[in-house]
Amino acid sequence: MLPQVFASGLSAGSIYALMALALVITYKTTEVPNFAQGDMAMVSAFIAYMFLTDFETGFIFAFGAALVFAFLLGVGFEGLLLRRMRKPTHLNLIIMTLGFSLALFGFAGWKWGADQRQFPFPVSANEVIRFGSVSISTLSVATILIAGILMLLVFAFFRFTKLGLAMQATQQDPIAARINGVPARAVVGLTFGISSVIGTVAALLTAPLITLDPTLMWDALLKGFAAAVLGGLNTPVGAVLGGYLLGVIENLFGAYVSVEFKSVVAFLIIVIVLWFRPSGLFGRHHERKV
Repeated sequence: MLPQVFASGLSAGSIYALMALALVITYKTTEVPNFAQGDMAMVSAFIAYMFLTDFETGFIFAFGAALVFAFLLGVGFEGLLLRRMRKPTHLNLIIMTLGFSLALFGFAGWKWGADQRQFPFPVSANEVIRFGSVSISTLSVATILIAGILMLLVFAFFRFTKLGLAMQATQQDPIAARINGVPARAVVGLTFGISSVIGTVAALLTAPLITLDPTLMWDALLKGFAAAVLGGLNTPVGAVLGGYLLGVIENLFGAYVSVEFKSVVAFLIIVIVLWFRPSGLFGRHHERKV
């Protein structure tokens, strides 16, 4: 039973890890969690659904259109709303992300309604692959592989490209980055665009598993935030590891303790980690230079 629980935990943890990574990327830049991340991803998933059903395009085209929309939405949110706030405090920025989230939720309800829709996907949650005593759906396998490849690409981008290094420099010391010729404002906008794309991939992998409706990413956002707190809000690698840990712990709790209280685990983890290690299991206490 334990290998089966572990496999299920990896699948769920892949979604949490993607959301945690998306949150941490923007948090390192602004020191504010983007609570609109989930609904930005949800609206982008509806864009893919619209291309698949209304325009009857192929999945690859619809997937690509959703990612382009997500990128533009992230850049636009930062450039048109967050950047234009006058003398913003952290609280003001958090309220803005919450307000934008509610606006997107309301827009989705007005445009597409609250009905639950089946999201077309190339692989099925009902087709099962067996690895010895472990049974895992093809959708779960695809989720683990796609999430893993995407996260490796993101880490490679930040480590080995000039733009990625410029983004890291801006996150660590924006003043020094500007002095050295890095266009800090543009870099921050790109950061929000990339994080929006990552969140949208999580949404496109979540929608076929459950159903597509305006509440699609509420649970994933909360679990992603818990994973980021668990791993460390200032370390992308730690946030990803926190996502996988949360997925496994949550499934262990559901299998051996109580399925009814499975969702409580994420909130317990937030409370416990903030109490004993506020920087997270893999994070370090960091004071940003301003």
